[in-house]
Amino acid sequence: MYRCVVIDDEAHAIEGIKKYIDNVPELKLVATYTDPLIALKEIGAIGTIDLIFLDVDMPKITGIELAKEIRGQTKKLVFTTAHTKYAYDAFKADADDYLLKPYSLGQFLICINKLFPKHEQRQTEEKPKDNKADFFFVKSREESPKLVKISYSDILMVESKRNYVLIYTKYKQVLTYMSLTEIANILQEHSDFIQLQRGFIIKKEAIESVDGHSVKIINGIELIVGDNYRKEFAVFIAEKWLRTGKTN
Repeated sequence: MYRCVVIDDEAHAIEGIKKYIDNVPELKLVATYTDPLIALKEIGAIGTIDLIFLDVDMPKITGIELAKEIRGQTKKLVFTTAHTKYAYDAFKADADDYLLKPYSLGQFLICINKLFPKHEQRQTEEKPKDNKADFFFVKSREESPKLVKISYSDILMVESKRNYVLIYTKYKQVLTYMSLTEIANILQEHSDFIQLQRGFIIKKEAIESVDGHSVKIINGIELIVGDNYRKEFAVFIAEKWLRTGKTN
């Protein structure tokens, strides 16, 4: 049984998460707070806490500020907020996950399963290998009518150039007549790509560093994650962020 605490200044938000918690037999709600200062004062007396759901945008003290004071009181911390702009600050505060309001029961359950995986039910089965090729050919504008082979494993990023796309690989750049939407439909069959802006798709493994919403690719190019793509990117970073039990 995992002992949970909910801190949110909106009573209806607490009622909503209570219903979700009731759907998970392994979770036990031990305390709720609408006043973050009272939570700060009393949370140390609750005993063992396995998980805190913490709203970010609260009066008196923000969830980010409160997290710095209470992070050591809980094994897991999940921020809940209606604003994507807090995603980076949330993870800097050593959050384990981030739920964007309004979130569904399905999204809630995915979060819980990620935090507390069931050893017998973890989805570790290998996906059957398909017969899809690991490369494709495109017609190069510079070398027309030459067809150029592009291996998925070599792609670093793809940039939209009006009616063309520029494909950056480890070894070359290829400009071809194709829309970003068309190549996105091809790449979506491979889970190792993510869109950062309206005009850019990158390979996840090609990321060298992340600073807020700024992403540096291993080829030296830096991109800013667009507003419409920040939620998906924040989820990806949360899944790949390796944390220890230590707090700063």
